[in-house]
Amino acid sequence: MTVPAESDFDRDSTLRSIDDSLRAFHDRSSHRESVIDRLHEENQVLRHGLRRTILQPLVTDLARLHDRLTDQAVRLAAEPGREADQALFAGFADDVAMTLERCGFSIVTAEPGEAYERGRHLAAGFADRPGKPDTVAEMLSAGLVEQESGRFQRPIRVRLHRAAPDGQTDEE
Repeated sequence: MTVPAESDFDRDSTLRSIDDSLRAFHDRSSHRESVIDRLHEENQVLRHGLRRTILQPLVTDLARLHDRLTDQAVRLAAEPGREADQALFAGFADDVAMTLERCGFSIVTAEPGEAYERGRHLAAGFADRPGKPDTVAEMLSAGLVEQESGRFQRPIRVRLHRAAPDGQTDEE
């Protein structure tokens, strides 16, 4: 017994319908996955921003504490018989620097004679002693760099050597 040709048409039509349904399901699934991926990325960005917002006051205070501890260690180094106290304050400053690193920030410093870089250094005045113009005379406070992006959160505060008057050159 032969099957009429009409049933072949029904079978092809049914297969096309199933194929179309599967294709539509796949398209919806792809769209749903792309929405989920986009929402996940947005969530990560928001979390990162929230973390920075929450940590910002803490990081600022830790940077100030680091500056004060470092200044105290430098002051004590100049006093005879205070080596133990100086080492204690320097150790506390190192501990604060490690805490800042765990928060995603690195302490950066400047050395005398280093060329002035806008964005890296913040000029807070000029030194009285002669030196090569537009170079660091002394560091006043350390800077902070965000480890992830490499951007300066807080530039290094420095005193600079100024250009000598009347075109004279002062060399160290």
